[in-house]
Amino acid sequence: MSDARTPAQIEADIARRRQELAVTLDEIGVRVHPKTIMGDAKAKAASAVDRTAGRAYVSANRVVTNVRDQLVTEDGAPRMERIVPVALVVVGLVGLLTVSSARGGGRSGGRKGCKRRR
Repeated sequence: MSDARTPAQIEADIARRRQELAVTLDEIGVRVHPKTIMGDAKAKAASAVDRTAGRAYVSANRVVTNVRDQLVTEDGAPRMERIVPVALVVVGLVGLLTVSSARGGGRSGGRKGCKRRR
């Protein structure tokens, strides 16, 4: 089994393979560089945030559309038979929260500003 390559061909092959190895090592060096790793991580995080924000926007838009469909007719007129009860519930909840916060919410036990004597 004889190798028909000349010494010049072998040297050229070795030089070519060294060059390929150098390029591969440079690529690996770039890939494992901390700045590259951080950049990739930031890009993945930004992409995840964008996807999440996009999904949230679509969900919120769907909810708003559904609520609007419930409170407005197809021709754009308000459905008072649905709006009035919703408005009353909202006003009632705001009133309850206002009264609750005005009374202190029962959190302080009725001892505002009182110091305990020993």
